Amino acid sequence: MPLLPLAILFGVVSLACAVTLLIHAFRRSVGTGVMVLLIPCYMLVYAFSQFEHPRKNLIVAGFVASTVLTAVFLGMGVHGIAAVAARTPPPGF
Repeated sequence: MPLLPLAILFGVVSLACAVTLLIHAFRRSVGTGVMVLLIPCYMLVYAFSQFEHPRKNLIVAGFVASTVLTAVFLGMGVHGIAAVAARTPPPGF
């Protein structure tokens, strides 16, 4: 169960990096911002090809790594909850 708070933490970090990317895309142009917002994988394309920021490496690495770690910890946490829920109660009940 302690994996779910880690998933939440990395999800918040991923969200913060994604918002930074989205704000930068909308400042560049409305069309680019809409594409980043609506086309699923375009945020990664934009982050690697057009994103210009003094801390680009930290933001892009934070976004990618936090997204992956959120998925991993969320999957492991849900699997743990499912394993606990699938246990049969002792025969005394």
